[in-house]
Amino acid sequence: MSTSSSTGEGVDIESNLAHVRSKITEFETKYNRSENSVRLVAVSKTKPIELLMKAYESGQRRFGENYAQELMGKATEMPSDVEWHFIGPLQSNKAAPLVKKVGLDKLKCIETVSTMKLATKLDRAVETLWVDSPGIKLGIYLQVNTSGEESKSGLNNAAEACALAKEIATECPHLEIQGLMTIGAPKDFTCFDKLVEYRTQVATTVLDVDPQTLELSMGMSGDYEEAIARGTTSVRVGSTIFGNREYSNLTEK
Repeated sequence: MSTSSSTGEGVDIESNLAHVRSKITEFETKYNRSENSVRLVAVSKTKPIELLMKAYESGQRRFGENYAQELMGKATEMPSDVEWHFIGPLQSNKAAPLVKKVGLDKLKCIETVSTMKLATKLDRAVETLWVDSPGIKLGIYLQVNTSGEESKSGLNNAAEACALAKEIATECPHLEIQGLMTIGAPKDFTCFDKLVEYRTQVATTVLDVDPQTLELSMGMSGDYEEAIARGTTSVRVGSTIFGNREYSNLTEK
């Protein structure tokens, strides 16, 4: 597995992807998970299109981006069957441009919704597109700060998650709550356990659905085994696939 270069030079994307996929399959078996029950989102922030295309040519279709402007640019250059997950902080004034530029056929999920202000902006943006794509809702995850760290964004507890879920379900008919997302603190795997618990509460007390129908987005390059052991359905892996990140040429922070 090669992850030596910050620019991607010398990084074997095909080999790295194969390694991550094999580990996901191994962990699914090890922890009695169903085959293909864990989705891989390749986190490609700051990486050039050339590296994304190498991943695409190796069969990867789901990519995660942290910056709205970067995602909007890449979406116009990558093949149309790529499914984009937005996984970074999203300013409410960039919600509409992101939705309208990328489109509902490509923008599969906003994983970082933790305020009604952002949800409302996204809902209104989707509404404007329903003339062309009626009935296609935008998938969202509720972001939860399970570690309690001030440096992390998100809802603080199950009560807040349930309250926001109820308000979105009532007031935002163009959005679909598809799951919950967290980053968690390094080596503190109780953060993952908390997200599982919060999912159960959101599903049973607010949405009246089977908790298993809601996604769990947790686990990154350094801890996705523990996340799989605890029930994640989506892991966000970047540096293990693309190498270390390069921020020097990034215009949007």
